Amino acid sequence: MADKELTFWDHLDELRRVLFRVLGVWFVFAVGYFIAMPWLFDNVVLAPCHNDFIFYDVLRYVGKTFNLNDEFFTQQFHVKLININLAAPFFVHMSTAFWMSVVTATPYIFFEIWRFISPALYPNERRGVKKALCIGTVMFFLGVLLGYFMVYPLTLRFLSTYELSASIENQISLNSYIDNFMMLVLCMGLAFELPLVTWLLSLLGLVHKSFLRKYRRHALVIIVIVAAIITPTGDPFTLTVVSIPLYLLYELSILMIKDKKTDTEDADEDKEE
Repeated sequence: MADKELTFWDHLDELRRVLFRVLGVWFVFAVGYFIAMPWLFDNVVLAPCHNDFIFYDVLRYVGKTFNLNDEFFTQQFHVKLININLAAPFFVHMSTAFWMSVVTATPYIFFEIWRFISPALYPNERRGVKKALCIGTVMFFLGVLLGYFMVYPLTLRFLSTYELSASIENQISLNSYIDNFMMLVLCMGLAFELPLVTWLLSLLGLVHKSFLRKYRRHALVIIVIVAAIITPTGDPFTLTVVSIPLYLLYELSILMIKDKKTDTEDADEDKEE
């Protein structure tokens, strides 16, 4: 515990300083992203629109290596966005800078949360919370990267080339592109928090390893449904690309938590003591 007991007002004052530091860091990131947004749009946000995006190069390399002539591996792809709203570019500029700054500032936000609550924790609790925050940060960014480099490009390529009728020309608006981009990338980041959420629920006694093992098949069905919602493409490959990582995360959740002890096991331990 902390060496010095703080009053309620001392805690509020410390919380105020934490909020000011977090808002300050977020504001610096937001301003930086706002200034750099034209370059970021051309080289990061709109990169999946171009044929030379790294994931498309990987698909073509795989197709060439294994002599796969399917259009999925050989397709030349390019998307040109249009804007139909006068104020859309400005608001997209603002919102994209905001969300990028929030994502980038996440590690610092977790650090401030840790620094604020750690004095009130016991040593064993500090280790658990620190572990949770570190794992949560890493898993979130892994999910974001998977969403950006794989899930969103596959979704974009499928939906932008899907043809309901030959007389209908697909023209993708800027707002539609950004909404789907942010949703898929952030959803994948949040989905990768599954092991952490499961671990925290296990600490509260709400979830146990035996329960997760028992309902593996049910979990697989739910994961496929969630993957279908995240990537509404109808493409089996895209669905598989999203479902497999989510199921592996489910298995990782099982490995991370301890099983519930039975009354017999508790009694045996008491006898040994």
